[in-house]
Amino acid sequence: MNVNNRTIFSNDNLHILRGLDTQSVDLIYLDPPFNSNRNYSAPIGSEAAGAAFKDTWTLSDVDNAWHGEIADREPALYQAIHTAELTHGRGMKSYLIMMGVRLLEMKRVLKETGSIYLHCDPTASHYLKVIMDSIFGKNNYRSEITWKRATSTQKGSQHRSLQWGNNADMLLYYAASSDTSLRPERELTEAEIHKKFKHVDENGERYYNDSSHIWSTPNMGERPNLCYEWRGFVNPHPSGWRLSKERLEEEYQKGNFVIRPDGKLERRKYLKDYKGASYGNIWDDVLPPAGDERTGYPTQKPIALLDRIIKASTNKDETVLDPFCGCATTCVAAERLQRQWIGIDIFPKAVELVKYRLEKEVGFFGKIISREDIPKRSEKLPNYQTHKHTLYGKQEGTCNGCQTHFPFRNMTVDHIIPQKHGGTDHEDNLQLLCGACNSTKGTGTQAELIAKLKEQGVL
Repeated sequence: MNVNNRTIFSNDNLHILRGLDTQSVDLIYLDPPFNSNRNYSAPIGSEAAGAAFKDTWTLSDVDNAWHGEIADREPALYQAIHTAELTHGRGMKSYLIMMGVRLLEMKRVLKETGSIYLHCDPTASHYLKVIMDSIFGKNNYRSEITWKRATSTQKGSQHRSLQWGNNADMLLYYAASSDTSLRPERELTEAEIHKKFKHVDENGERYYNDSSHIWSTPNMGERPNLCYEWRGFVNPHPSGWRLSKERLEEEYQKGNFVIRPDGKLERRKYLKDYKGASYGNIWDDVLPPAGDERTGYPTQKPIALLDRIIKASTNKDETVLDPFCGCATTCVAAERLQRQWIGIDIFPKAVELVKYRLEKEVGFFGKIISREDIPKRSEKLPNYQTHKHTLYGKQEGTCNGCQTHFPFRNMTVDHIIPQKHGGTDHEDNLQLLCGACNSTKGTGTQAELIAKLKEQGVL
């Protein structure tokens, strides 16, 4: 990894992501803007005072080269974004271009065993799901988690509401590959332990009786390889035992199978071997930040939310990245759990907040590295942006002759004023034409091309 632990960057996260080494991060959690068409600011007097951002997107908010870069690198992704424009409008297209070009870099920096959690809300969650499928692969989609962040957001009104109250966010969880592991379990409460593990053995260990899973059931069909005699016991059904004879003897030696004094066979599941209860994908037990945890930062997420994600998807000393770290909740949670972390936020206030919160909530007074520069990758940095990428964005994928939308690869860079007539290579004199229009124009002028296209009935 070419960046030290406990580093927070104040810069555009796209630039920083492009400077991080490939496959260097174990977990990415991002809580980006939601395209909510709102403006956010922290209250005066709070720790986050001065933090503000707008969450409204237009094509003027995105670099033109990003359009062409996505169309060049990931044509299927660009088509998904183009479809979102047709169904939702240019604002959604702009937002998804901003997200798409960054998610491509996140995929690159994620290790083969890594995980990514994208925090969003219903405004764009369905479009983002398609974007994530395109980038990370539909087979690497693992879960959509619903976090109940409030009891209700429905306001009283004399008019009947036309929608259900919006009180939940979504987290889209993707694995980098089939090698990605997950521990989605929680510890049982004392009440749950006594309810589930009702019995206590001679050594004081709690267990429950799982004897219904000793034999296979007849509906499993005949399984002759599991039909055998063991210590005087034989299953009368041709479906046999649940375990092989070797495994059964091994479990018996461990004390998980017991021959009781009455001669019956008992299978025990012990509390000490229990991995925990699954959280499931509906999280209604994580409350929004309150009390001393509140910093006043708009859209702040609770420590408990990040604590659950980091525990489930990383091990001690692995690296967590938050490219939209805001008030640094991810950084604080990672520090508490003895993980390495990197935060990125375009707003410098994040540096102050991470230092403040680490001292206040973790008691950490060590060195936090604050950087504004772009890290240098160990491998060669590819040249993503060219004139063609920028032009494709400016023209929104449309040929400047016939005004038809074409894939990136079908476009050709053309001189508006031909070089033989004094035209330069400056970007202002360049355009993209499809193959047919470029052939029709030849060494002629743009006006001549338009005239020919009108004669042909193309325009």
